Amino acid sequence: MIKQDVKSMFLSEIQEYFSSIGERPYRADQVFRWLHNGAQSFHEMTNLSESLRNKLDDELLITVPKLAEKQVSKLDGSIKYLWQLSDSSAIESVVMEYKHGNTICVSTQVGCRMGCAFCASTQGGLIRNLSASEILDQVLFSQIDSGKRISNVVLMGIGEPLDNFDNVMRFLKIVTHPSGMNIGARHISISTCGIIENIDKLANYDIQLTLTVSLHAPDDETRTQLMPVNRAYGVDKLIEACGRYFLKTGRRISYEYAMIDGVNDTRHHACMLSSKLKNTGSHLNLIPLSNISTLSGQSAGERQVFDVMGETRVGLSALRGSGAETIKEFAKYLRQEGINITVRRSLGRDIDASCGQLRGRYNGVVGNNR
Repeated sequence: MIKQDVKSMFLSEIQEYFSSIGERPYRADQVFRWLHNGAQSFHEMTNLSESLRNKLDDELLITVPKLAEKQVSKLDGSIKYLWQLSDSSAIESVVMEYKHGNTICVSTQVGCRMGCAFCASTQGGLIRNLSASEILDQVLFSQIDSGKRISNVVLMGIGEPLDNFDNVMRFLKIVTHPSGMNIGARHISISTCGIIENIDKLANYDIQLTLTVSLHAPDDETRTQLMPVNRAYGVDKLIEACGRYFLKTGRRISYEYAMIDGVNDTRHHACMLSSKLKNTGSHLNLIPLSNISTLSGQSAGERQVFDVMGETRVGLSALRGSGAETIKEFAKYLRQEGINITVRRSLGRDIDASCGQLRGRYNGVVGNNR
């Protein structure tokens, strides 16, 4: 018999299960609270009878990731976790300290099929989607291990969240439940490369989270070189979809823009970007691109061949981040044009904090960083 993944179940579904086996619904509430306090087996749930614990153990599965590696930044206290899942797949999470609280960046897939040229997560392609419980476990066990109360969640780690839509939506309902981790939707951000139909689908749920869009270029030619998904949608269609999302939810869009030397950081790019984003009510985050980590003996700048959505591509592994002065001037121009903008500081620079790096080293896969 295949066991049901109890941590991926809504409280109402656990209540239905308990009713089906002749138990009172309040037992479901007890189990739900145990799970969201980090219980790793039903035998820890001492307010349940032994016979019930044995039955639950026979019929239900509790997911528990194994901590494969942990790195702590000496610069800013960021913590990078490499988790090994039940099938030996590896995923990453990062806990970061801010004045407004502790934020965790979680993965939503094992690997990724989007093929962005500057991202280590895509090396090797997509292996599989994560279940709701496997996404939740990153928040739960990172909080337990670090001793830091997690108040904010960013779905911006390995994988494309909107490519795993159903499991991500299930995770959101579970992690925000008052009897669980109770993290408010306004403290959750989903990052997407721009799958338009699922942006529209997400808007219909009207959840008060923050939608963050990886833009990285203002024109189709440049963005397609960096992000193959642009072939399917295009910059203008993407920004139109973001406008619909804003009108539907009232939540402004955040755009991510990795500053890449000689690729998307010229005054011409800044002018195009200003014309696209002006009067959209959006916010732009400029991100200094971290340079390649040299993994498995491969030299920085070496080209990599990998499969993206059935197409063979050559990774642009020689990409380098823009210089500080270039970023300063780029930001200055956009502010003068009335664009809301933040230049993001990079955390965890002395550890493998960019998503995909630690997993790549663990799997022997060479990658860049997001």
